[in-house]
Formats: sequence, structure tokens, C-alpha cells
Amino acid sequence: MSNFLAFDTASKHLTVVACKGEKTVVRHVPECAMRHSVILMDEIDKALCEASLTPAECDFFAAVTGPGSFTGIRIGVAAAKGFALAAGKPLKSVTAFDLIAYNVNSDEPYLVAVDAAHDCFYVCGYDKGEVALAPCYLSRGEVKKLGQPVYGFEELAFDPYFKLEIKDCLDNAARLAPVSDGMHALYVRKSQAEEALGAVKRLEV
Repeated sequence: MSNFLAFDTASKHLTVVACKGEKTVVRHVPECAMRHSVILMDEIDKALCEASLTPAECDFFAAVTGPGSFTGIRIGVAAAKGFALAAGKPLKSVTAFDLIAYNVNSDEPYLVAVDAAHDCFYVCGYDKGEVALAPCYLSRGEVKKLGQPVYGFEELAFDPYFKLEIKDCLDNAARLAPVSDGMHALYVRKSQAEEALGAVKRLEV
């Protein structure tokens, strides 16, 4: 059994997992978007205390690296890097897609979708545990044309669609994910600010 600390700040929720031996503590705060920077360290402290775990005892630190909230992703990545640097321990990067995929047992190809607003989605395809479709940004129609079952952690109108409880996914994903060579945010598309700046520059040309 590994000792570890993992957290997910990439979406509207916050999940923190602290594991020490056979004891696992999961703290989950739903619908807390824009508050991750305020509550993350307090929830981490509570999880560590409940698990009787210290950062120095952790074998690794894990964080969800996206796609999702640009601000939330940066908060999680920065926190994980800070813990790892201070404790001298490795990192594990878990994408929002892998967060679901590590908890799906299917012999058939399938998609993992994350709501990207405006009826578009961040999508990644899997087949026999391997990535078959690289992370991409697709419209609802484009996702449907792929003709594969869709998994996710939100209420998404696809058929067939399988919704997993996000608070239950991080523990298994952190355990199964490989140690990362560094940790970098996964941005499938540019932020709204970057897209707006690009539009302005094109108008100026």
C-alpha cells in the first residue's frame, strides 16, 4: 500500500484524497468553482489529519492536470509541485480523462467527455486501456458521429452515456497512474482570453 496525497481542482468540485496504508480519507466539496484557492489547503490539512498522514510520509503527490477550469488547473498543479519539491517526492499527473478511464472496465472502445460549454466537449477515446483518440475539442454533433459509448462525471445528454461519481474516482486513478516526468497542465484549447486576443490581432492585420 502507498501513502499519498491527491487532489482535483480542475472542475466545479474539489476532491482531496489522503491515503496512509490501508486508511483512505476522501474529502469532496461540490460546486465550489472559483473558491479552490481559498479552500484547497484547508481541505488538504483536514484530509491529512484524518488519515494521520504527513507530507513527508507520502510516497508521491498527484493532481488532475486538466482539461477543465484554467484557473483551477493551475492551482492544483502549483500545489502538487510545491508539496513534491518540499518533500523531495515524485509527482503523478492524472488528466480529467484518465480520472474516468482508470475507473472504467470495458472491452469495447469508448469516449470520455468533459463539458467545455457552448454545447462543446473535451473528448478522449480509449480502447483496451490505451488512448485511441488523442484529447480534442468537439461539438456535440461531432461526438455523436464517433458512435461510441460516452463516460463522464457530469450530466451529459449522450446515448449511451455512463456517469461516474467523481468523488469516487481520484483514489483509484492516483494509485494506477504512472509517476510523471514533471507535471504540466493539459489545455486542449486556448483560454477565452487567448482566443479573444487572437481575434483582435487578426482584425489588426
